[in-house]
Amino acid sequence: MILAMLTSYQRRKNRVRSGVKKNNKSMRPRIVINRSNKNIYAQIIDISGNVLAQESSIKNEQKISGIEKAKFVGKILATKCIESNILSVVFDKGAYNYNGRVKALAEACRESGLKF
Repeated sequence: MILAMLTSYQRRKNRVRSGVKKNNKSMRPRIVINRSNKNIYAQIIDISGNVLAQESSIKNEQKISGIEKAKFVGKILATKCIESNILSVVFDKGAYNYNGRVKALAEACRESGLKF
């Protein structure tokens, strides 16, 4: 009964997230992306569910576009990960399509040295 009450967005989010967790054979931490209409958030979460690093565009006071905010967040998160000796991660986009701000954040992380 409860599954019938979930929206298609929630079902997609659960399916993608459980697939990422199940197929993570190398036990790497994962980047979890969340976004709102104005901001984007990213966290590095290890296998046991502890947050290792996080970054959001709320801290950014500059007036820049959404894609530029995502690139900024991606670069800062990647530098935090490299300082913490995390070089390889799994990308968990949740229910979001891989375009726009999500794609910009992922590419900024890759350019800064993280491996997906």
